[in-house]
Amino acid sequence: MTVADHSPIAAEALLEDLRTWCGRDAVVDSELEHRALAHDASHYLLQPAAVVRPRSAADMGNLFRAVSRHGLGLTFRSGGTSLSGQAVTDQVLVDVRRNFRDVEVLDGGRRVRVQPGATVRQVNARLAPHGHKLGPDPASEAACTIGGVVANNSSGMACGTRANTYRTLESMVVVLPSGTTVDTAAPDADARLRALEPALHEGLLRLRDRVRADPASVRTIEQQFSMKNTMGYGLNSFLDHDEPVRILEHLLIGSEGTLGFVAQAVFRTVPILPFASTGLLVFPDLASATRTVPALVGTHSATVELLDAKSLKVSQRTGLAPAQIMDVDVDEHAALLVEYQGATLEEERELSAAASGLFRSLDLAAPAALTDDPAARAALWTVRKGLYTTVAGNRPSGSNALLEDVVVPVPELGETCEQLTALFDAHGYRDSVIFGHAKDGNVHFMLNEQFDRPDLLARYERFTQDMVALVLDHRGSLKAEHGTGRNMAPFVRRQYGDELYDVMVELKRLVDPAGLLNPGVLLNEDPTVYVRDLKTAPPVEQEVDRCVECGYCEPVCPSKDITLTPRQRIVGRREIAAAEERGDAALAARLRAEYDYEGLQTCAVDGMCVTACPVLINTGDLVRRLRAENHSRVADAGWGVAAKAWGATTTGAALGLTAAKALPTALPAAATAAARAVLGAEHVPQYKDELPAGGPARPRRQDAGAEAVFFPACINAMFGPPDGEGLTASQAFLALCDRAGVRVTVPEGIGSLCCGTPWKSKGLPSGWATMSERTLAALWEASGQGALPVVCDAASCTEGLETMAELAAASSEYHALRFVDAVEFVADRVLGRLRVTRPVGSMALHPTCSSVHLGVTGAFETIARAISADVVVPKAWGCCAYAGDRGMLHPELTASATAAEAREVNQRRFDAYASLNRTCEQGMTEATGHAYRHVLEHLEAATR
Repeated sequence: MTVADHSPIAAEALLEDLRTWCGRDAVVDSELEHRALAHDASHYLLQPAAVVRPRSAADMGNLFRAVSRHGLGLTFRSGGTSLSGQAVTDQVLVDVRRNFRDVEVLDGGRRVRVQPGATVRQVNARLAPHGHKLGPDPASEAACTIGGVVANNSSGMACGTRANTYRTLESMVVVLPSGTTVDTAAPDADARLRALEPALHEGLLRLRDRVRADPASVRTIEQQFSMKNTMGYGLNSFLDHDEPVRILEHLLIGSEGTLGFVAQAVFRTVPILPFASTGLLVFPDLASATRTVPALVGTHSATVELLDAKSLKVSQRTGLAPAQIMDVDVDEHAALLVEYQGATLEEERELSAAASGLFRSLDLAAPAALTDDPAARAALWTVRKGLYTTVAGNRPSGSNALLEDVVVPVPELGETCEQLTALFDAHGYRDSVIFGHAKDGNVHFMLNEQFDRPDLLARYERFTQDMVALVLDHRGSLKAEHGTGRNMAPFVRRQYGDELYDVMVELKRLVDPAGLLNPGVLLNEDPTVYVRDLKTAPPVEQEVDRCVECGYCEPVCPSKDITLTPRQRIVGRREIAAAEERGDAALAARLRAEYDYEGLQTCAVDGMCVTACPVLINTGDLVRRLRAENHSRVADAGWGVAAKAWGATTTGAALGLTAAKALPTALPAAATAAARAVLGAEHVPQYKDELPAGGPARPRRQDAGAEAVFFPACINAMFGPPDGEGLTASQAFLALCDRAGVRVTVPEGIGSLCCGTPWKSKGLPSGWATMSERTLAALWEASGQGALPVVCDAASCTEGLETMAELAAASSEYHALRFVDAVEFVADRVLGRLRVTRPVGSMALHPTCSSVHLGVTGAFETIARAISADVVVPKAWGCCAYAGDRGMLHPELTASATAAEAREVNQRRFDAYASLNRTCEQGMTEATGHAYRHVLEHLEAATR
C-alpha cells in the first residue's frame, strides 16, 4: 500500500495511532514544519504522510508496530546531509536527531558510546580533551550525525577503509522491524538473537554459507570491498564474521536504515595526531598527478587530495588560492594536496623530510614545499574545501548542485578522471569539477542541473548511464562514501551480478519481511527511480536561491529544537512559492500563517548560520527583511518615536524594571500577560522574577587627551547587575582603564545614542535611520573623524555599530570609523598593566554569537584565564537566543536554545560565571540559576 491509497479518514487514523503509540507531542502537526522536514541535502523530494519524533528505543518499537498496521513504511532522518535520496519518503518520516543526542566517553577516550542524533563534531569535541577522535572524518562532520555515519558507513579524507565506520564500530543497540531490541555488546547477544528471532538467526547462517561456498561471489566481494564501497549491502560481513549477531551488526553498517534502527553505538576511537604539515603539488597534467599517488602513499601521507584542472581554474577565480595556483597558467594541470601528521613534532618532521625528498624528484609545474604554519595550511585547505562553495554558490538560478562520488582501483584513477572529464564536455556540463581522496581512488564530482526542463533531465539521464558504464568498466564502485540511496539503487545488480544481488534481496526479505523500513532505497527494481521525484529549485528570492539545502547551518541554530532551522526557513519560503505557483491558495495561506511564528518570531537573527553555511547565507538577513515587510506603519512609527526620544526611553525602561522588582512578581507578570493577550506576544515582553532591577545612567566623561572613545551600551543602563549588587560592565570598564592609566572619552549626548540593533533586528526602518544618523555623527565627532577607535562594552552592540557604519559607508565617510569590543581592547591595552590580587577559583564562560562574528572570543578567554586557572567553555555552548528582547518576547525560544548548555554547566559548581553581553548574561542566568556577569566585572573585582 502507498500513501496515495490512503483516504483522509485513513490518514487521520494513522496520525491518531501514532499519537497513541508514541505520544501526542511526538507527531508533528505543523504543516510548515512537516513540509520543511521533507527536504534534505539530496536532489530528491517527497512529501511524507506523517513526521514523528520518538524519544526512546521503546518508542521506536511502538512506532514500528503502529506503522505496520497501516501498511506503510518509514524512513529515518537525522542530520539530513545525505546526498543520494536515502532520507526522503512519501510515507512516515522519523526524525531521530532531536531526542537521541547522548554522548558518553569511555576508557579515557579510547571508546565512546553515542546516540544517532549527535553530530560527529559534537562527539569529537567530547573526545578531544582525551586526545582521541572518531575514525570516520566526513567533510560534513559539523552537521552529519552518528545515525548517518552508521547508516552510510562513512569514511572521509584521512580514515580510508582502515578507520571507517565498519572497522571502528564495536557494538550497537538495534531495534529490528519486528520490534525486537538487541544489544550486540551483551555476552549472550548471539544466543538472545537466536532465541528471539530464530528464523533470522538461521537465515543469516544460510546466507553466510551460500556466499562463502561460491568462489565467484568471494572474489567479487573481496575486490569490491578492497576499496571504499557503500553500494548495496556490506556483503563483506559474511566473509569477515561467523556469528549471526556479528554478521547482522556489520550488515547494519551502510544499510541506510533498511534493516533496523541503531539506537546506540559504541566506537573504538583513534588518537589525535596534533602535529601536521601540508603542501600543494601542482603537476603538468592529470596523468602525472595520479601516477604519483602510490609513491605519496608510500611516504605515509595522511591525505592525498586530488584537484583537476577545472578545480584549479575555479579556485583561481575566487582570488583566494595560494601563489602555487594563482601563478600557474592552468591548461591541463592537476594538483595533489598532501598532509603529514605525527603524534610528536619529531615524528611529523621526519615524515615531512622524507616527503620533501620525494617532491624534489617529481616533475612539478610549480615549486612545492610543506608548511606547518596554521595560516598557510588553512589557505591551502581553502582551495580544496572552497570548491563546493564556489561551484554550488554560483550555479544558475533554478538549478540544483549535485555532488557525486565514485571509486576505482588507484591504478585506474588517472584514466577514469580523464574519461569523466570528457563525459562532462560531451554532455555540456560546464564548470563541473573533479576532486577527492586520491589515495583511496575515490573522487567526487560536482555538476549543476535543472530538473524542471525535460531536455536537461534527459541529458542527466544519458550522463548517468555513461558514467555508470565508465566506472564499472574500471572495476570500480558507483558509491564510495555517499551511500546507494535512490540514486544508484537501479544499478546495484549491474555492479554485483545476479547472484550477489539475489543475496541482498533475500537479506532484506529475511530481516524486514513486510518491507517496513525505507522502502525503495538501496534496492529498487524500477530502472528509472533515479530520475523520479527530483527536486526543483524555482527562483524565490535572493537570500533563498543560493541555498543548496545541505543542512550545515542546523546544529548552530538556537531555534532548531523548538521551531525551524535556517535550512527549513529557506525551504519553507520555497514551499510557499510552490503552493502559490500551483494555485493552492489555501495551502499557501496556512504556510504563511505558520511561518509568522515558526519562521519569523522564533528566529534569533544571530547570524550563526552564516558561520557554517558553505555558500555564506545569513538567514537572519532574510528574516529581518520579512519582518520589515510584515510590520505595520503604526509599529514602525512607534519605534521611530522611541528612537527620537531614546534617552527618555532607556531611562523609563530602567525605572520600570526597578519599580517592578519592588512589587510582588505576580503583579507585573499579570500586567504584561494581559497586555500580551491584547497586543500580541511579539510586541509586549513578558515580565518574570529573574529579571533584574534597572541599571544606572550611562556614564559621562570627556577627556581631550583620550586614546579611545568609549561607547557604553544602553542595555547596561536598562538592566542592572543580576543580583542588584556590584558594578555594571560600563562602570567596570572605566574603573579598569583608570586603574591602568588608559584615558578614554565618552561622546556627548550618550544617553540618546544606540547601536541600532533593536530597530535592525525587528525590521523597523524609520527608527533605524534616525538612530544611525545621530549615532554615527556623534562618534565621528568624538573620534576625531575616525582617528580614535570606538570601544563598546556589549559584544552585540559592537557588532551593531560595525554594521551601522558599513551600511552608511557607501554614502558617507563613516567607513573610517574603527570599532573594538571592550574585551579585545582590555586584553590588548589594559590587561598587561593590571595585577590580579583576588583570583577566581573556577569560571564557566558563555561566548556569544557576536563574539564569534567579531573574532573576540579568544580575547574573552584570555581575560578569563588571567583571573582563573580553571576556565571552562561548555562543549554544548551555543547562541542563547535572548537576542535583545527576544528572550522576553518568546522565553520558550531561549529556554530551548540554552537547555543543553545549562545541563552541562550545572554538572558542577563554578566560582564564577561570565559572558560579554548583558542580555546573554541574563539568558544564561535564567537558564542555569547562576548569576552570569560580564567578564570585565570579574576582572575589575579581581584586580582591586
